[in-house]
Amino acid sequence: QVQLVESGGGLVQTGGSLRLSCAASGRTFSSYVMGWFRQAPGKEREFVAAISWRGSRIDYADSVKGRFTISRDSAKNTVYLQMNSLKPEDTAVYYCAAGNTRQVLTTTNYDYWGQGTQVTVSS
Repeated sequence: QVQLVESGGGLVQTGGSLRLSCAASGRTFSSYVMGWFRQAPGKEREFVAAISWRGSRIDYADSVKGRFTISRDSAKNTVYLQMNSLKPEDTAVYYCAAGNTRQVLTTTNYDYWGQGTQVTVSS
């Protein structure tokens, strides 16, 4: 049974930092892209960042470039999202996803999803 379990969300002030983790289990993810998406209330789920399992390709949404960093620890089957200089508009539920795809921006290309972790940035 494939599981993606996110952790690390919470409440932080504007300008603060959080580090999200996504622990993957249940299958081999060596050919899978790992992505982070987010969904704010009343909005569609949007792409944040993605990394190939070997780390050779990394993509970011324009809105987070220079502030967020995605990384992975293959030995631990874990993907991270370091979020710095957080803004109130970063407030959302953040989801981890895994997909055997090169089209990393689209939610429908991902096969597995975590349950999400809430990130709230206060002004």
